Amino acid sequence: MSSKKIFVERRPEGDYAVRRPNSERASAVLPTQAEAIARARELNQGGAPLVERVRHTKEGKPDKWRKP
Repeated sequence: MSSKKIFVERRPEGDYAVRRPNSERASAVLPTQAEAIARARELNQGGAPLVERVRHTKEGKPDKWRKP
């Protein structure tokens, strides 16, 4: 049984990792955030991925998570 949560995180290399909570390795690494979100949706049919904010906005800072 897999966890319902899946995350899209920006890596220091500038690409995006799709990973489950407490995982050691990413399920996928893609060059753009949009591609990573699409892959996360494919891997997690039951729920929306949580996406790391990568810039400052009036709604949040980079240390916050959002739904796409």
